[in-house]
Amino acid sequence: MPSVLAWCRRLGGPKVHAEDAAHDVFLVVMRNAHTVREPAAFRAWLFGVTRRVLAQHRRKAWVRKWLPGASVERASAAPTPGDDLDRASRRARVHAAVLALPEKYREALVLCDLEERPVWEVAQLLDLPPDTVKTRRRRGRERLAKALRDLAPEDGR
Repeated sequence: MPSVLAWCRRLGGPKVHAEDAAHDVFLVVMRNAHTVREPAAFRAWLFGVTRRVLAQHRRKAWVRKWLPGASVERASAAPTPGDDLDRASRRARVHAAVLALPEKYREALVLCDLEERPVWEVAQLLDLPPDTVKTRRRRGRERLAKALRDLAPEDGR
């Protein structure tokens, strides 16, 4: 459960409610877990289910945006008690920049850099060659660095 919820929070985007998405993932898991043939493949299968559920949630959020009177919830960027305001602001800018990355780069970056998974494992989860994962991670890092430079305040902090 913690891994699925973390994936939903990190990969879902600003308009996806992570807890609802994780709940839907586990509904699919409960219905279809018997289809997994190899126990070692369960984690990759679970990540695939999570990706598909998140895609459905993003599509629903996009449709809700265009319905009259529908409000789309946004992630709160307000600092929690005890957090320094500047630190919370930086964290929100980085989080927004990560969410703004194209999905293929965001997945590789989150799984390799934030979750510290080895490239071979990420390659299995995404069903890609390891070199493709490395390329996507590098391009994601480059885009993230550019986005953060563009967002940097004028005082250089």
